[in-house]
Amino acid sequence: MLYVDVPTSKEVAALNLVRSDACISIYLKTTPLTQEIRDSQITLGNLAKSAIGQLEGAGLEKRRIWPLQENFDSLLEDDAFWKHQAHSLAILATPDLMRTYRLANKLTDMVKVSDRFHLKPLLRAITFPHAAHVLAISENAVRLVEISSDLPATELRVPNMPRDAASAVGKSTINDSGTGRRLEGLQGQKVRLGQYVRKIDAALRPILMHSDIPVVLAATLPVESLFRSLSALPLLPQTIEGSPDHLTDAELAKAARPVLDGYYKSQIEDFHRLFEQRAGQNRVTTDISDAARAATFGGIESLLVDIDSITDGFVDDRTGAVTFASEGDADNYGIVDEIAGRAMRSGAHVFAVRKADIPADKELAAILRYPI
Repeated sequence: MLYVDVPTSKEVAALNLVRSDACISIYLKTTPLTQEIRDSQITLGNLAKSAIGQLEGAGLEKRRIWPLQENFDSLLEDDAFWKHQAHSLAILATPDLMRTYRLANKLTDMVKVSDRFHLKPLLRAITFPHAAHVLAISENAVRLVEISSDLPATELRVPNMPRDAASAVGKSTINDSGTGRRLEGLQGQKVRLGQYVRKIDAALRPILMHSDIPVVLAATLPVESLFRSLSALPLLPQTIEGSPDHLTDAELAKAARPVLDGYYKSQIEDFHRLFEQRAGQNRVTTDISDAARAATFGGIESLLVDIDSITDGFVDDRTGAVTFASEGDADNYGIVDEIAGRAMRSGAHVFAVRKADIPADKELAAILRYPI
C-alpha cells in the first residue's frame, strides 16, 4: 500500500506564512519497500547535517539549533515511521515545529534553508499526484482500487461498503417485477440502484471526500450516471468504459492511467488557451518582477511555475518589489516559490510543472485578474 498524506492547498498556503529564524525544507526520495528504506534514512541524515551547517555558518544561536537537531535525530530513529512510506518525503522544520508529508510523486533530493519554507515541490504533489483511486461499480460488485506509478494495484477494504446492489437493498435481485408491487420494472430498478449508490457514497466519504488523490470511475450506464448525479465525491470527468466486473485490479490500473494523463494534459492545455486569449488584454505575464507585484496585491488568477529552477532573492512584503541574489543562502529564499504562495493565499490556481509546459520556456507564467 502507498502511504500518502499530501497537504491541501489551504495547508500549503498556511505553510507559506510561517516565518522563523530557521526554516529547513527537505525533500528526498523514499520507497514503499521497507527493506530498501535505509538509503533514504542515510540521505536524510546528510541533508539535515547540511542544513544545520548552514545555520551554524549564519551564526544562529545554539539554543535554536539544538531543537532542530533533536527532532531530526528522533525522526531518523522512528522505525515505525519509516515502515510506511511512499515515493518521496517532505520535511518542513523550525526550532518550534516539524511537519512531514509522504508523497506519491518522485522528487529530487534537496535541502533549502531560509526564514520561510520552500514549497514548490509540495505544489507539484498537489498538481499531479500520479496516484489515484479507481472506483469500480456494477450492480453485481463494487471495489475501491488504489493505483500508483510503479506499484501493483491494490484493492482497499472499505468499512460498511455494500457487496452488491441486491444485498444493499435487502433483495435477492433488483430486477424483480410483478403486479401489486409498489416498485415495479425499470422504475423500481432505478430506485434500488439509487439506494445502492447512496450506501456506496456514505461508505467512501470518510476515505475520499477530503483526499487530493483523483478518483476515476469505472462503470456502465445506468450506474455511472446515477453515481455522478447522487455523489459529491471528487470524480474525474472521464469514465473507464465497459463493465469492470471482469477486469483485474491491474487491468483497472492500466485503464486508469490514460484517464489521468488526459486529465493532467487538459489542465495545462486549458491554461495555454486562456493565456493566449488574455495576452491580447494585457492580462498575462512571464516576468518574475511583474508576477511578484501582482501576487502581492492578489492579482493572479492562475499560475504555472517551474518545479526545478530556483531564483534566489527577496520579495518586499508591502510592495512586491523583487531583489535578486546571485546565490542561495540561509537569509534569502526562492522568489518564484514566494510568488506561488502569495498567489495561493489570494485564491489563485497554482500548478507546479516542468519548464517545457510553461509559455516561452520561462520560470513562470501568470494569468492576471486585471490588465497591467
